Amino acid sequence: MNNMIAWLLSGVILAAPTVLAAQWQALPNEAPAPADNPTTAEKVELGKMLYFDPRLSSNGTVSCFTCHNVMEGGDDHRPTSIGVHGQAGGRNAPTVWNAAFLSAQFWDGRAATLEDQAKGPPANPIEMGMTSLDATVERIRHIPGYKPYFDAVFGGEMSITMDNAAKAIAAYERTLITPDSPYDMYVKGDTQALTEQQVRGMDTLAELGCTACHSDANFAGPPLPTGQPFLQKFPSFSDNPFVADYRLMDDAGRMNVTHEPEAKNLWRVQTLRNLAYTAPYMHNGSVKTLEDAVRIMAKTQLDVDASDVQVADMVAFLGALTGEFPRQEMPRLPPTPGDLLD
Repeated sequence: MNNMIAWLLSGVILAAPTVLAAQWQALPNEAPAPADNPTTAEKVELGKMLYFDPRLSSNGTVSCFTCHNVMEGGDDHRPTSIGVHGQAGGRNAPTVWNAAFLSAQFWDGRAATLEDQAKGPPANPIEMGMTSLDATVERIRHIPGYKPYFDAVFGGEMSITMDNAAKAIAAYERTLITPDSPYDMYVKGDTQALTEQQVRGMDTLAELGCTACHSDANFAGPPLPTGQPFLQKFPSFSDNPFVADYRLMDDAGRMNVTHEPEAKNLWRVQTLRNLAYTAPYMHNGSVKTLEDAVRIMAKTQLDVDASDVQVADMVAFLGALTGEFPRQEMPRLPPTPGDLLD
């Protein structure tokens, strides 16, 4: 399976931290869309409006963009995100860039698709704070200017539904692809695209075994059938000071979803792309620098004490995974009725 040793466990794919030669792949310029949600320009524009609209939150202050800033790294640079009424969430906001290539969404993989993920934050009491998804839909319907956009994309008498809103947001997110990094150019045949140090770092990443999990074009594991998140136990090796120093086991990960002991500390494998833009690192945002993140991952996942040279080389290579960000322009949103937030 795509240069990866894996096995099925409780309906998920669990990565085995085994040293394997990397199968280097360039990132595609487009993300695949599901058959029931083909990407169209009109749908992407509607999804972009919804993505940027804070009125989908209870007090009109939080949008998808709040925690996933597409004007920069697709996250918010906080250890954990801040939702409505200044409430702090429990986990670091993962980047939305290239999320379309992930096997599942959220750190614990609880959402199978981007469409599923888009339905999570609105009714989360900490994130966007709406009382329910039905209340979210009613909020959208109460903004008259949205109806022509929904009608044009989805048609029908009742075009404004949560499913359709989620489809539109997901369609927009599938355009958030960052191809043509120096690494991608190198893989495509430009041997001058990487420096000697970056090539050493690329080799070191494979030699140490990092690519057993961080594989494929997105460095986040292989594409999988819907519903099968690609997960890894983290930390795999806990007999080291990093675990306590960075509170790496305070959150049980996937077990919070399944309530099964074998799912404790299982996490979706994260992308290695654009890491220069997404500090701080780890699920709890406890690691501030990429150098520390590399050293910690080597020890906790592979039981390797990476040397200063190895760390420097791998960090240099990770910098070569920063791609071209497509230009984003703020959308014009429909006007707000005076009684919207009553």
